[in-house]
Amino acid sequence: MVPHLTTALTGPLLSLEQHILDAMPRIEQWFRSQWQEHDTPFYASVDLRNAGFKLAPVDTNLFPGGFNNLNPEFTPLCVQAAMSAVEKICPDALRFLLIPENHTRNLFYLQNVARLAAILRHAGLHVRIGSLLPEITEPTRLDLPDGQHLTLEPIRREGDMLKLDGFDPCAIVLNNDLSAGIPEILMGLKQPVIPPLHAGWHARRKTHHFSAYDQVAKEFSKIIDMDPWLITPYFDDCREINFKEGGGEECLAVKVEGLLEDIREKYREYGVKNDPFVIIKADAGTYGMGIMTVKDAAQVKGLNRKQRNKMSVIKEGQQVSEVIIQEGVYTFESINEAVAEPVVYMMDHYVVGGFYRVHTGRGQDENLNAPGMHFVPLAFDTSCSLPDRAAGPDTPPNRFYSYGVVARLALLAAAIELENTMPQ
Repeated sequence: MVPHLTTALTGPLLSLEQHILDAMPRIEQWFRSQWQEHDTPFYASVDLRNAGFKLAPVDTNLFPGGFNNLNPEFTPLCVQAAMSAVEKICPDALRFLLIPENHTRNLFYLQNVARLAAILRHAGLHVRIGSLLPEITEPTRLDLPDGQHLTLEPIRREGDMLKLDGFDPCAIVLNNDLSAGIPEILMGLKQPVIPPLHAGWHARRKTHHFSAYDQVAKEFSKIIDMDPWLITPYFDDCREINFKEGGGEECLAVKVEGLLEDIREKYREYGVKNDPFVIIKADAGTYGMGIMTVKDAAQVKGLNRKQRNKMSVIKEGQQVSEVIIQEGVYTFESINEAVAEPVVYMMDHYVVGGFYRVHTGRGQDENLNAPGMHFVPLAFDTSCSLPDRAAGPDTPPNRFYSYGVVARLALLAAAIELENTMPQ
């Protein structure tokens, strides 16, 4: 059964969806031309927020960790997209070494690793899983709650190649976002590393991504004659923050107030009655750490110790000194009366599925990537790629097609971002 999805719709989003449906041939032709100019990331996931009056991405992950949450019926889409991605990167590839995060206790994440390995195997590859953990000194089998299992193996380096016992990989696939930096064992390899090392959070910045997205959205918006704000979150940054010591609060307050005023102006233009808000989060990193919702600049002055501690450290214990201040986008979607946001998954430049992140304890203006969240993998009951133009905008296939279009814009922005930040 597909859970009932409730969306509070207002005119602008219906108009946006209708624009997208009417312009579908031009949109797809434009995307094809873009993929000829830019190398597509191997895979990605995009968090979207549907506010009724706008639909925008709020985060793009280049090391997606939720393949286990996708509808199993869409596995063939994943396999075909993986085949296309592999052909572009190394058409002679036969053996892939998959390197996951060091989350051996997170069984849900390991189910994702097992699903990803299965997709690559269905794409015609020999796949084995190597661990960066020093305690993995011999093949270690892990049984998973969904009946799957995987075997983690110790990696060894010989010259400029990574190997396992009896296994010489053609390429290395990372499902590890390198938040703590690049391990020495991965540096200077002869084998292709997918995604590239500079896609990791040790180097990536969300402000770089959304700068690229801003340009992509403006160009796209000309195609369907619309205001790019309807698919774009405003943002700013603050690069002199020290949450531990309380430094940089004035910079943060000034930037927050400026961004809130820009959002208020757009709300007045579109007759939006809700209070504008911003999300402050680390400019690098993921896992929903170091995030706060702010509706008044005064809220960022004089943070208490608990708030400072929460904002000062992210994954792998990394200290936060740079933040992105991003326009908050309400989510007016819910499943069984719980707030929900769509997450779209892509391999190569194809949408391969998605799910809803759901949180019963969070509001429409809060981050849902937090303890207590759960996932609804069957929410996408039809493919994101098969809209029905005769049915109008307010139908599931067309809603999901719109999601897929905006997610692909974020994917294109990630491609441009990686080109712009490639090491010389």
